[in-house]
Amino acid sequence: MTPKHWAIAPPRPEADVLASELGIPLAIARVLTNRNVLSPEAAESFLNGSLKDLNDPYLMKGMDRAVARVEEAIRNKEKILVFGDYDVDGVVSVVILLRALAGLGGDVDYFIPARLQEGYGIKESHVRVAQERGARLVISVDCGVKAVGFSAGAREVGIDVIITDHHRPGAALPEAVALLNPVLKESGYPYPNLAGVGVVFKLLQALLEKRGKAAQLEHYAKLVAIGTIADVAELRGENRLLVRQGLRGLEKVSNRGLRNLLSECGVLDRKVSEGDVGFRIAPRINAAGRMGVADDAVRLFFSEDERESVRLARHLSDLNSRRQSEEDTIYTQALDRIQAGSLDRRYKMLVLGCETWHRGIIGIVASKLKDLLYRPVLLFTYEDTKAHGSGRSISEFSLIECLDACRDVFLDYGGHTLAVGCVLPRERMGLLRERINQVAGAKLQEGDLLKKVKIDSRLDLAEIQTSFLDIHARLAPFGSGNPRPIFLSEGVEVAGAAQILQGKHLKFLARQNGRMIEALAWGRKEWLDVARPGSRLDVVYSLRSSTFLGEEKYSLSLEALRASDK
Repeated sequence: MTPKHWAIAPPRPEADVLASELGIPLAIARVLTNRNVLSPEAAESFLNGSLKDLNDPYLMKGMDRAVARVEEAIRNKEKILVFGDYDVDGVVSVVILLRALAGLGGDVDYFIPARLQEGYGIKESHVRVAQERGARLVISVDCGVKAVGFSAGAREVGIDVIITDHHRPGAALPEAVALLNPVLKESGYPYPNLAGVGVVFKLLQALLEKRGKAAQLEHYAKLVAIGTIADVAELRGENRLLVRQGLRGLEKVSNRGLRNLLSECGVLDRKVSEGDVGFRIAPRINAAGRMGVADDAVRLFFSEDERESVRLARHLSDLNSRRQSEEDTIYTQALDRIQAGSLDRRYKMLVLGCETWHRGIIGIVASKLKDLLYRPVLLFTYEDTKAHGSGRSISEFSLIECLDACRDVFLDYGGHTLAVGCVLPRERMGLLRERINQVAGAKLQEGDLLKKVKIDSRLDLAEIQTSFLDIHARLAPFGSGNPRPIFLSEGVEVAGAAQILQGKHLKFLARQNGRMIEALAWGRKEWLDVARPGSRLDVVYSLRSSTFLGEEKYSLSLEALRASDK
C-alpha cells in the first residue's frame, strides 16, 4: 500500500520571490520552480503565454529556402506531394499542410505509406510514387531526416525535396532543398523539442506571416495540439503555447470531420482537456494508422458530406475498439510471460517478441508495461525473417541512446528518448538482448527502477479555495515536461464512512482545518482498511476537475496515503 519512496522536492528560495512578485500561492510558486521556471518573467510567460510569444520561424536553418521553394511551386502550379507518417503526429501534419497549401493556391496531394507493408519513413523506392503522382516537389512531415537514398533518387529525376522532421538523424543527412529539424545542432533554432506537427506549423507560420495571413494560424493550432499531445512531446516552450491555444480552439470547431470525431468522443462543444485528447481523440486517429488505414483518418478531415463524415468518425471508433481488444490480448500474454519467468526481477530492460502480436499495437502495450513495471520495455513482432520492434522508456533511461549503442544490430531504427521503433533480422534477436542488457545494466541503477511519488509541495486543504484553483488551472496543460502537480496534505481526517465504487475504487470525504473535499483513489479498494471514519492520514494527490450540470467541481485524485502521526 505504501509506496517505496515519497520524494518531496526541497523548497527553493526563488519560489518565495515568485509568490511575492506575482501574488500567487506559495505552493503554486513551488510547482513552477520544480519545473525550473525561476524568474518572474519566465513564470508570467508560463502562466499567460500566447501565440504572440512564438519564436521567429526563420531562426530555423533552411526556413528561407523552404518558403521560397514552396512559393515557387505554388506560383508555377507544380504538383506538391506531402509525404507523411501514419501516427497521429504524421496524420494531422498531413492534414494541416494539405489544407494550408491548397488555401494558398497550391496543387497538392499526399501519400502515407501502409504501416504493415512498408513500415516507417521514406524509402528510396518511394521515388516511384512521387513520379507516378507527377510531383515536382515533395515535402515530408514527421519523417525524412534519414531519407538519404530517397533524396538522392528524387534529385536524379528532377524532383525537389523539403524535409520537415523532429527525429534524430542517422550517420549522414539527406541532401534536400531544405531540412527543417530543430533537433539538429546546426539548426540554430532555440527550441529543439517541437513535435513533427510543430515543425510543420513553423513552416506554415513563415508562409502565412509573409502573406499577411498570420491570423489564420490559431485555426491550425487545434490539430497541432492533438498531434503534440499524442506524440508525448514535452509541454513546455512553444509546444505549451500551441497546445494551450489548440485546446481552447477545440471547444468550438467548424470542420465537419473534426466535429463528428469530437461527438464520437463525447467532447463536442465543451471544454476539451489534454486528457480528452490523449485518451479519447488521439487514439481514434491513431487506430487508423495502427490498423493500416491511415487514409481514412485523413479523409475524415476533408469530407464535405455529413453522412460520410459520420460514417468515417464511427469507423475510427470501431477501429479503436478493435485495437483495444488486440491490445488487451497482447498485454495479457506479455505480462504472463514476464511473471512466469520473473523477468522484471532478472532484467533492468524487458525485451519480448511473438509472431502473433500486431505490429501497430505493440508500442501501446510496451507503454503500459513500462508504467506497470517501471523499466524500459521493447516488444517485437516477428514477420518472415524480420523482427519489428517498438519500445517505451522511463525518464531515467534514453532508449534512442540505447539503440545507438547497438546500431550495428539493426536494419533500421529511430525515435526519441522515451519512444523508439526498430527492425532487425530475427536471427539477431539473441545478440540484441545481450547487447541491450549490457547497456541497461551499465546505465540503470536499482534506485532508477523504483517508482517514485514525486511531491511538489505540502499543502493544507484549507488553502484550496477559488483563487488557488484559478491559478492552478493556469499551470495546465499537463503532460511530459510539465506533469500534473502533486501535493502532500498531512493529518487529514476521514470524515464519515468511505465507499467502494464499482467494486474497485475508494471514495471518502477528506477534512482539514474546516475545508472538506472529496477524495478518490482509482483502483485502490484495499486502502479501505486504512481510511476508517475519523482516522487521520497523510495523503498525496493531484487536483482534478469535473463538470456536472454545468458546474465545475474539484476533487483529490489520490496517488498514495498512509496513516498519519499528526
